[in-house]
Amino acid sequence: MSTAIEHPAEPRPERLRNPLLRLVAATRPAFLAVTLVGCLIGIASAHASGLVIDPLSAALTLLFALLAHAGGNVINDYHDALSGADDINSGRIFPFTGGSRFIQNGVHTPRQTALLGYGLLAAVVPGGLWLTWQAGPGLLLIGIAGLALGWAYSAPPLKLVCRGFGEVVIVACWLLVVVGADFVQRGAFDLLPVFAGLSYALLVANLLFINQFPDHDGDAASAKRTLVVRLGPQTAKWGYLLIAIAAYAWLIAMVANELLPQKTAAAALTVALSFPAGRDLLEHAADPSELTPAIKRTIVAALAHGVVLAGVLAFS
Repeated sequence: MSTAIEHPAEPRPERLRNPLLRLVAATRPAFLAVTLVGCLIGIASAHASGLVIDPLSAALTLLFALLAHAGGNVINDYHDALSGADDINSGRIFPFTGGSRFIQNGVHTPRQTALLGYGLLAAVVPGGLWLTWQAGPGLLLIGIAGLALGWAYSAPPLKLVCRGFGEVVIVACWLLVVVGADFVQRGAFDLLPVFAGLSYALLVANLLFINQFPDHDGDAASAKRTLVVRLGPQTAKWGYLLIAIAAYAWLIAMVANELLPQKTAAAALTVALSFPAGRDLLEHAADPSELTPAIKRTIVAALAHGVVLAGVLAFS
């Protein structure tokens, strides 16, 4: 059990008596919104190219992407429990950091968590194969890469997040979500979803990045060498602004070079959320208990950025 004071909203067995509700809650469903928005960007990218969107394949793309993300969340909980990172995380800010707390609070056993996580990933395979049959073999490469990264993010022997590569994996995964959703409709690879999706993927990575500050002590004590642990909070805090600047600079460059519609520049208005969050991180990196407002702004900035991109592409 963690040494931190338990948050009132943390899951407890007596609050989750319905087995189905337990399974859904264990996937951290609120955080699946970043995959929903990523899929919308990809579908809108295909539509912006003049393609007629197939509702069935679009809906199945969204479903299987959400299942893959849910499986990745649960697998990460499982491996963080094995390493002890979540057990000793006394600085967590629930529900944003410190994992789902399902194992630590006795809602699920580690074995149940592993079965759920890997079961969700396995459930994606037949659906992905059907979409590949419909869209083309290139989708198989996207799917394999996505599942491999979702597993390698936290599972041994790679444990990429423990080696300081977590942000790189997140950018790659959410760019694959956008590219994959586009591919299902297009039946081919295209650069437009990359142009449209990279700024969004970078802002999603910033959510992982800022969440590592409250988790720093627990991660360091369990040999989970995230980027924040490796650099130290006072040095790492500048990374948030660097990632945000890269995201917005990419978007503006794509618009300036007419690789994205001019109106997609409106997504850059979310800088009004990202930069204040970065300012808060610079001020409170040594006291991450004060980062809740900054984490919320980071979430809203990423989601709003993606929704604006998808909306402009859909109606361009």
